[in-house]
Amino acid sequence: MKDKFKKVISVLTDKYKRTIFMSKLGFYNHISDEKFVKMQFKNVFGYEPDLENPVTYDEKLQWLKLYNHRAEYINMVDKYEVKHYVASIIGEEHIIPTLGVWDSFDEIDFNILPDKFVLKCTHDSGGVVICKDKSQFNISAARKKISASLAKNYYIQNREWPYKHVKRRVIAEKYMVDESGYELKDYKFFCFNGEVKALFTASGRENQETGVKYDFYDSDFKHLPINTDENSYKPLKCPDSFEQMKYYAGLLSRNIPHVRVDFYDINGKLYFGELTFFHLSGFERFDPPYWNKVFGDWIELPEVI
Repeated sequence: MKDKFKKVISVLTDKYKRTIFMSKLGFYNHISDEKFVKMQFKNVFGYEPDLENPVTYDEKLQWLKLYNHRAEYINMVDKYEVKHYVASIIGEEHIIPTLGVWDSFDEIDFNILPDKFVLKCTHDSGGVVICKDKSQFNISAARKKISASLAKNYYIQNREWPYKHVKRRVIAEKYMVDESGYELKDYKFFCFNGEVKALFTASGRENQETGVKYDFYDSDFKHLPINTDENSYKPLKCPDSFEQMKYYAGLLSRNIPHVRVDFYDINGKLYFGELTFFHLSGFERFDPPYWNKVFGDWIELPEVI
Protein backbone atom coordinates (compact mmCIF):
# COMPACT_ATOMS: atom_id res chain seq x y z
CA MET A 1 0.00 0.00 0.00
CA LYS A 2 2.86 2.38 0.85
CA ASP A 3 4.50 1.81 -2.56
CA LYS A 4 1.19 2.43 -4.34
CA PHE A 5 0.77 5.69 -2.39
CA LYS A 6 4.26 6.83 -3.44
CA LYS A 7 3.44 6.01 -7.06
CA VAL A 8 0.24 8.06 -6.93
CA ILE A 9 2.10 11.02 -5.40
CA SER A 10 4.77 10.74 -8.11
CA VAL A 11 2.14 10.82 -10.86
CA LEU A 12 0.34 13.80 -9.33
CA THR A 13 3.49 15.89 -8.83
CA ASP A 14 5.34 15.11 -12.09
CA LYS A 15 3.84 16.92 -15.10
CA TYR A 16 5.22 14.38 -17.57
CA LYS A 17 3.83 11.37 -15.67
CA ARG A 18 0.56 13.15 -15.04
CA THR A 19 0.12 13.87 -18.75
CA ILE A 20 0.77 10.21 -19.65
CA PHE A 21 -1.74 9.10 -17.00
CA MET A 22 -4.36 11.49 -18.33
CA SER A 23 -3.58 10.43 -21.90
CA LYS A 24 -4.40 6.84 -21.01
CA LEU A 25 -7.78 8.06 -19.76
CA GLY A 26 -8.42 9.81 -23.08
CA PHE A 27 -8.15 13.41 -21.84
CA TYR A 28 -5.94 14.46 -24.77
CA ASN A 29 -7.47 12.44 -27.61
CA HIS A 30 -8.75 15.67 -29.20
CA ILE A 31 -5.29 17.27 -29.28
CA SER A 32 -3.21 16.97 -32.45
CA ASP A 33 0.09 15.09 -32.32
CA GLU A 34 2.02 18.33 -32.81
CA LYS A 35 0.28 20.15 -29.96
CA PHE A 36 0.64 17.14 -27.67
CA VAL A 37 4.35 16.71 -28.46
CA LYS A 38 5.01 20.39 -27.74
CA MET A 39 3.09 20.20 -24.46
CA GLN A 40 4.83 17.03 -23.30
CA PHE A 41 8.25 18.36 -24.28
CA LYS A 42 7.63 21.52 -22.26
CA ASN A 43 6.55 19.39 -19.29
CA VAL A 44 9.97 17.71 -19.35
CA PHE A 45 12.35 20.51 -20.34
CA GLY A 46 10.49 23.70 -19.46
CA TYR A 47 10.35 25.05 -23.03
CA GLU A 48 8.72 24.05 -26.30
CA PRO A 49 10.77 22.27 -28.96
CA ASP A 50 11.83 24.23 -32.02
CA LEU A 51 10.24 22.09 -34.74
CA GLU A 52 11.05 24.61 -37.49
CA ASN A 53 14.77 24.38 -36.83
CA PRO A 54 15.40 21.47 -34.43
CA VAL A 55 18.96 21.21 -33.14
CA THR A 56 19.15 18.90 -30.15
CA TYR A 57 18.67 15.13 -30.17
CA ASP A 58 15.42 15.39 -28.22
CA GLU A 59 14.02 18.07 -30.53
CA LYS A 60 14.89 16.07 -33.64
CA LEU A 61 13.20 12.95 -32.26
CA GLN A 62 10.00 14.95 -31.83
CA TRP A 63 10.34 16.10 -35.45
CA LEU A 64 10.80 12.49 -36.59
CA LYS A 65 7.70 11.45 -34.65
CA LEU A 66 5.64 14.01 -36.53
CA TYR A 67 7.11 14.04 -40.03
CA ASN A 68 8.94 10.79 -40.81
CA HIS A 69 6.11 8.27 -41.30
CA ARG A 70 7.54 5.43 -43.36
CA ALA A 71 5.11 2.50 -43.53
CA GLU A 72 7.83 -0.11 -42.94
CA TYR A 73 8.45 1.30 -39.46
CA ILE A 74 5.20 -0.29 -38.27
CA ASN A 75 6.44 -3.88 -38.65
CA MET A 76 9.87 -2.82 -37.42
CA VAL A 77 8.48 -1.91 -33.98
CA ASP A 78 6.13 -4.92 -33.82
CA LYS A 79 7.93 -7.36 -31.52
CA TYR A 80 6.65 -10.33 -33.54
CA GLU A 81 6.82 -9.06 -37.12
CA VAL A 82 10.26 -7.48 -36.69
CA LYS A 83 11.80 -10.93 -36.21
CA HIS A 84 11.06 -11.84 -39.84
CA TYR A 85 12.56 -8.57 -41.05
CA VAL A 86 15.73 -8.92 -38.98
CA ALA A 87 16.18 -12.62 -39.79
CA SER A 88 16.09 -11.80 -43.51
CA ILE A 89 19.09 -9.49 -43.03
CA ILE A 90 21.31 -11.06 -40.35
CA GLY A 91 20.01 -14.64 -40.14
CA GLU A 92 17.49 -16.68 -38.16
CA GLU A 93 20.22 -17.87 -35.77
CA HIS A 94 20.28 -14.41 -34.15
CA ILE A 95 16.57 -14.38 -33.34
CA ILE A 96 15.28 -15.45 -29.92
CA PRO A 97 12.89 -18.34 -30.69
CA THR A 98 9.16 -17.59 -30.57
CA LEU A 99 7.15 -20.30 -28.79
CA GLY A 100 3.71 -18.98 -29.71
CA VAL A 101 1.65 -15.92 -30.59
CA TRP A 102 -1.95 -15.20 -29.53
CA ASP A 103 -4.52 -12.41 -29.68
CA SER A 104 -5.40 -12.68 -26.00
CA PHE A 105 -4.01 -14.12 -22.78
CA ASP A 106 -6.78 -16.72 -22.46
CA GLU A 107 -5.80 -18.25 -25.82
CA ILE A 108 -2.38 -19.28 -24.46
CA ASP A 109 -1.94 -23.04 -24.12
CA PHE A 110 0.47 -23.31 -21.20
CA ASN A 111 0.71 -27.07 -21.74
CA ILE A 112 2.83 -26.54 -24.84
CA LEU A 113 5.20 -24.09 -23.16
CA PRO A 114 8.45 -25.23 -21.51
CA ASP A 115 9.23 -24.85 -17.81
CA LYS A 116 10.83 -21.45 -18.46
CA PHE A 117 9.58 -18.81 -20.89
CA VAL A 118 8.90 -15.11 -21.37
CA LEU A 119 5.58 -13.50 -22.29
CA LYS A 120 5.47 -10.07 -23.88
CA CYS A 121 3.11 -7.85 -25.83
CA THR A 122 3.90 -6.96 -29.41
CA HIS A 123 2.90 -3.30 -29.31
CA ASP A 124 4.21 -1.70 -26.13
CA SER A 125 7.09 -1.33 -23.69
CA GLY A 126 6.99 -3.02 -20.30
CA GLY A 127 4.34 -5.63 -21.01
CA VAL A 128 6.67 -8.49 -20.04
CA VAL A 129 6.18 -11.48 -17.72
CA ILE A 130 9.04 -13.88 -16.97
CA CYS A 131 8.40 -17.47 -15.91
CA LYS A 132 11.38 -19.33 -14.43
CA ASP A 133 9.39 -22.27 -13.03
CA LYS A 134 6.02 -23.15 -14.55
CA SER A 135 5.01 -25.12 -11.45
CA GLN A 136 5.23 -21.88 -9.44
CA PHE A 137 3.86 -19.57 -12.15
CA ASN A 138 1.14 -17.17 -11.02
CA ILE A 139 -1.23 -17.29 -13.98
CA SER A 140 -3.71 -14.86 -12.42
CA ALA A 141 -1.05 -12.17 -11.93
CA ALA A 142 0.29 -12.78 -15.43
CA ARG A 143 -3.21 -12.51 -16.92
CA LYS A 144 -3.77 -9.22 -15.13
CA LYS A 145 -0.52 -7.68 -16.38
CA ILE A 146 -0.70 -8.95 -19.96
CA SER A 147 -4.39 -8.13 -20.37
CA ALA A 148 -3.76 -4.60 -19.09
CA SER A 149 -0.91 -4.21 -21.57
CA LEU A 150 -3.04 -5.50 -24.46
CA ALA A 151 -5.68 -2.94 -23.60
CA LYS A 152 -3.12 -0.14 -23.60
CA ASN A 153 -2.95 2.30 -26.50
CA TYR A 154 0.80 2.78 -26.41
CA TYR A 155 0.78 5.35 -29.23
CA ILE A 156 -1.39 7.78 -27.29
CA GLN A 157 1.12 8.11 -24.42
CA ASN A 158 3.81 10.02 -26.31
CA ARG A 159 2.49 9.98 -29.92
CA GLU A 160 5.11 7.57 -31.26
CA TRP A 161 3.10 7.09 -34.45
CA PRO A 162 4.19 3.55 -35.61
CA TYR A 163 2.60 2.01 -32.50
CA LYS A 164 -0.77 3.37 -33.58
CA HIS A 165 -0.92 0.65 -36.23
CA VAL A 166 0.72 -2.36 -34.56
CA LYS A 167 -1.58 -5.35 -34.02
CA ARG A 168 -1.88 -6.03 -30.28
CA ARG A 169 -0.87 -9.60 -29.52
CA VAL A 170 0.99 -11.58 -26.89
CA ILE A 171 3.98 -13.76 -27.73
CA ALA A 172 5.93 -16.36 -25.78
CA GLU A 173 9.69 -16.52 -26.24
CA LYS A 174 12.42 -18.83 -25.09
CA TYR A 175 13.84 -17.81 -21.70
CA MET A 176 17.43 -16.64 -22.21
CA VAL A 177 20.21 -15.64 -19.80
CA ASP A 178 23.80 -14.53 -20.39
CA GLU A 179 27.03 -15.70 -18.79
CA SER A 180 25.85 -14.47 -15.39
CA GLY A 181 23.27 -17.25 -15.36
CA TYR A 182 20.48 -14.96 -14.23
CA GLU A 183 20.09 -11.89 -16.49
CA LEU A 184 20.39 -10.40 -19.97
CA LYS A 185 22.36 -7.21 -20.53
CA ASP A 186 21.09 -4.94 -23.29
CA TYR A 187 23.49 -3.35 -25.77
CA LYS A 188 21.55 -0.56 -27.47
CA PHE A 189 23.27 0.90 -30.53
CA PHE A 190 22.49 4.45 -31.65
CA CYS A 191 22.56 4.27 -35.44
CA PHE A 192 22.38 7.09 -37.98
CA ASN A 193 21.90 6.14 -41.63
CA GLY A 194 23.71 2.87 -41.11
CA GLU A 195 26.52 4.21 -38.93
CA VAL A 196 26.91 3.38 -35.23
CA LYS A 197 27.92 6.43 -33.22
CA ALA A 198 27.30 5.33 -29.62
CA LEU A 199 25.56 2.77 -27.47
CA PHE A 200 23.59 2.56 -24.25
CA THR A 201 23.75 -0.42 -21.92
CA ALA A 202 21.27 -1.75 -19.39
CA SER A 203 22.48 -4.24 -16.77
CA GLY A 204 21.55 -5.55 -13.34
CA ARG A 205 17.86 -6.10 -14.06
CA GLU A 206 17.71 -8.94 -11.53
CA ASN A 207 19.30 -6.99 -8.69
CA GLN A 208 16.42 -5.96 -6.44
CA GLU A 209 18.64 -3.80 -4.22
CA THR A 210 20.44 -1.64 -6.79
CA GLY A 211 18.08 -1.88 -9.77
CA VAL A 212 18.93 -1.49 -13.43
CA LYS A 213 22.14 0.38 -14.29
CA TYR A 214 22.48 2.46 -17.46
CA ASP A 215 25.64 3.66 -19.18
CA PHE A 216 26.69 5.30 -22.44
CA TYR A 217 29.68 4.19 -24.52
CA ASP A 218 31.19 5.39 -27.79
CA SER A 219 31.42 3.22 -30.90
CA ASP A 220 34.69 1.72 -29.61
CA PHE A 221 33.09 0.76 -26.29
CA LYS A 222 34.83 3.50 -24.33
CA HIS A 223 32.72 4.77 -21.44
CA LEU A 224 31.26 8.22 -22.11
CA PRO A 225 31.00 10.89 -19.36
CA ILE A 226 27.22 11.05 -19.56
CA ASN A 227 25.52 10.85 -16.19
CA THR A 228 22.30 8.97 -15.58
CA ASP A 229 20.46 8.47 -12.32
CA GLU A 230 21.64 4.87 -12.35
CA ASN A 231 25.20 4.68 -13.69
CA SER A 232 27.07 1.42 -13.05
CA TYR A 233 29.70 1.34 -10.36
CA LYS A 234 32.21 0.30 -12.99
CA PRO A 235 32.11 0.05 -16.80
CA LEU A 236 30.97 -3.22 -18.30
CA LYS A 237 33.35 -5.61 -20.02
CA CYS A 238 33.20 -5.32 -23.78
CA PRO A 239 31.14 -8.30 -25.02
CA ASP A 240 32.83 -10.88 -27.21
CA SER A 241 30.40 -10.25 -30.04
CA PHE A 242 30.73 -6.45 -29.94
CA GLU A 243 32.19 -5.95 -33.42
CA GLN A 244 29.61 -8.28 -34.92
CA MET A 245 26.85 -6.43 -33.08
CA LYS A 246 28.12 -3.14 -34.44
CA TYR A 247 28.30 -4.49 -37.98
CA TYR A 248 24.78 -5.91 -37.86
CA ALA A 249 23.43 -2.73 -36.28
CA GLY A 250 24.80 -0.86 -39.28
CA LEU A 251 23.08 -3.26 -41.68
CA LEU A 252 19.73 -3.01 -39.89
CA SER A 253 19.81 0.79 -39.83
CA ARG A 254 20.75 1.50 -43.44
CA ASN A 255 18.88 4.43 -44.98
CA ILE A 256 17.14 5.24 -41.69
CA PRO A 257 17.83 8.72 -40.22
CA HIS A 258 18.00 7.30 -36.72
CA VAL A 259 17.11 4.05 -35.01
CA ARG A 260 18.35 2.28 -31.89
CA VAL A 261 19.24 -1.36 -32.53
CA ASP A 262 19.29 -3.57 -29.43
CA PHE A 263 21.23 -6.81 -29.00
CA TYR A 264 22.09 -9.32 -26.29
CA ASP A 265 25.37 -11.21 -25.97
CA ILE A 266 24.87 -14.76 -24.70
CA ASN A 267 28.12 -16.62 -24.20
CA GLY A 268 29.70 -14.87 -27.16
CA LYS A 269 26.73 -15.24 -29.50
CA LEU A 270 24.54 -12.26 -30.31
CA TYR A 271 20.75 -12.18 -30.32
CA PHE A 272 18.53 -9.41 -31.61
CA GLY A 273 16.41 -7.50 -29.08
CA GLU A 274 14.34 -4.79 -30.75
CA LEU A 275 14.35 -1.66 -32.90
CA THR A 276 13.50 1.65 -31.25
CA PHE A 277 12.95 4.82 -33.26
CA PHE A 278 12.44 7.17 -30.32
CA HIS A 279 14.88 6.53 -27.48
CA LEU A 280 13.06 7.41 -24.24
CA SER A 281 10.46 8.97 -26.56
CA GLY A 282 12.79 11.90 -27.15
CA PHE A 283 12.96 12.88 -23.50
CA GLU A 284 16.54 11.90 -22.64
CA ARG A 285 17.78 14.37 -20.02
CA PHE A 286 21.43 14.44 -21.04
CA ASP A 287 23.82 15.35 -18.23
CA PRO A 288 25.80 17.35 -19.17
CA PRO A 289 23.40 18.92 -21.76
CA TYR A 290 26.30 19.21 -24.23
CA TRP A 291 25.60 15.64 -25.34
CA ASN A 292 22.06 16.52 -26.43
CA LYS A 293 23.62 18.70 -29.14
CA VAL A 294 26.25 16.07 -30.03
CA PHE A 295 23.63 13.35 -30.56
CA GLY A 296 21.44 15.86 -32.38
CA ASP A 297 24.23 16.68 -34.84
CA TRP A 298 24.35 13.00 -35.82
CA ILE A 299 20.74 13.08 -37.08
CA GLU A 300 20.32 14.32 -40.64
CA LEU A 301 16.63 15.00 -41.00
CA PRO A 302 15.00 13.62 -44.17
CA GLU A 303 12.22 15.04 -46.30
CA VAL A 304 8.77 15.09 -44.71
CA ILE A 305 6.87 11.82 -45.37
